[in-house]
Amino acid sequence: MQYVSFLGFYVILIRLILTVFDTILVIMTVICKAFKFRLNPSTEQTQQMVEFAGANRFVWNKALALNLARLENKQPILWYFELVYWLGLWKQSEEYAFLKAVHSQPLQQTLKDLSRAFSDAFDKTQPLKRIPRFKKKGAGDGTACGVGGARDSFRYPQGCKLDEKANRVYLPKIGWVKYRNSRQVIGDIKNMTVSRKGGHWYVSIQTEYEAQTAPHPATSIVAIDLGVNRFATLSDGSYIAPLNSFKQLQEKLAFAQRRLSKKVKFSANWKKQKKKIARLYERIANARHDFLHKASSLISKNHAMVVVEDLKVRSMSRSAKGDLANPGRNVKAKSGLNRSILDQGWGMFVQMLQYKQTWLGGEVIKVNPKHTSQTCPECHHVSKDNRTSQSRFKCVECGYTENADLVGALNVLARGHRVLACGVETLVLTMKQEPLGSSDTRPILAA
Repeated sequence: MQYVSFLGFYVILIRLILTVFDTILVIMTVICKAFKFRLNPSTEQTQQMVEFAGANRFVWNKALALNLARLENKQPILWYFELVYWLGLWKQSEEYAFLKAVHSQPLQQTLKDLSRAFSDAFDKTQPLKRIPRFKKKGAGDGTACGVGGARDSFRYPQGCKLDEKANRVYLPKIGWVKYRNSRQVIGDIKNMTVSRKGGHWYVSIQTEYEAQTAPHPATSIVAIDLGVNRFATLSDGSYIAPLNSFKQLQEKLAFAQRRLSKKVKFSANWKKQKKKIARLYERIANARHDFLHKASSLISKNHAMVVVEDLKVRSMSRSAKGDLANPGRNVKAKSGLNRSILDQGWGMFVQMLQYKQTWLGGEVIKVNPKHTSQTCPECHHVSKDNRTSQSRFKCVECGYTENADLVGALNVLARGHRVLACGVETLVLTMKQEPLGSSDTRPILAA
C-alpha cells in the first residue's frame, strides 16, 4: 500500500510538472521590435555613411542591370550566391576598387534584398508585383528627381554594438556614433539599419526577445468605424478627431512647389528648394506617425478585442479620371476625397493596432465593410436611403436615428460578435447560427 501511494504521488507530481511546462511553452512567445533613433555623426562619419549608401546603391543598380540584360537575352537571372561571386570580381577590379572601403556585409544584404525583390516580382500570389527599379542618387536628402528615388540606407546583420549609457552605437568600419537616446532598447540585437531622411541620419535597431503573453488587462470589446470627418468612431459612442497633417501644410507645400518650378533644374537654388520641400513632407509624415501611434496605443491599452473593417484603401483611393474611351465623372471631387483618405493613414493605423494588441495579449478582428453604413442596427434593414447625409442616419423602415459613423461602428461590432460566435458575418438564420435577436449590440454596450 505504501508503494502504491508513493507511486501515485510521483504520478501526480510528474503530471503537475508537465502541465506547468506545457503552460510555460504556450505563454512564451518571441516578440520582434524595432527602435529608431536619430544619429549625431561627426563630419567625417557623415561622409563615410554617404559613401556606404552610395556603394550600396551602386551594387543594387549594377546587379539589377546585369539581371535585366539577361532577361532581355532570355537567360536565367542570377540569384544571391551568383551575385555575391560577381561582387567579389567587382572588388578585385581597378574600376570598382572603391567597394573595398565599404564593409562587405551591407553590400551582401543589398544583393539579398535584390534577390527577394526578383522573387516577389515573379510570385503570382503577390498583388503588387513588379520588376525592381533602379535607385537614384539624392533620394535621402530630397534632391532626387523623378521615379525610382529610394532612400539612402544600408544594413548590418551583425557586428554592431550598443552603448546606451554613453548614447552611442558601433557601426563596423565607421566606428562609434552618437545618437539621441529617447528610450531603452529591449531584447537581443538582430540587425541595425542606417538610413537618411530629410537631411538627417537615423539608425533602426531590430531586436528579439521572449515574453510571456499574459491576458490583456482589459476585458472589453470595441468596434471602430474609420472615416474622414471623424478619423475613428468607436462603438461606445466616443470618437477621435482627424489630424489631417497634409491638409494643414497643403498651401505651404504648394507655394514651395511653385517656387521650385521657376528655378533652373539641378541648379544650386533648385537643390535648396528641393530640400525645403523634402523637409515639409517629413513634417507631414512625422505628425501623422505620432498621431497614429497615440491613437492606436490609447485603443489597444483600453480594449482587449478590437473589430475593424477590412478596407481596401488602394481600391478606395483609385483615380476616377478614366481614359479617352471612358472618361470619368466627378473627377475633381473624387480627387479631393482620395487625398483625404490617404491623409488619414488607415492601413498604417490598423497595422499598429495589430502588433500592439499582440504585445498586450489582445486581438484584432477584421470584418467585411459592405453596407455597414447602410444597415439599421435596430431592424437590420439595408438601404442606401437610410444614409440621409454624410453624418446622419435615419432608417426608412423603423425610423431609427443616430450618427452615421456610430451606426457603422455598431454594425461592425455586431459582425465581430457573429465571427466570434459562429465564424460568419452574415445574418442568416440556420440551425448552426445564433438567432437574429442575439446580434443586437445595445445590451452589450450598456453592460
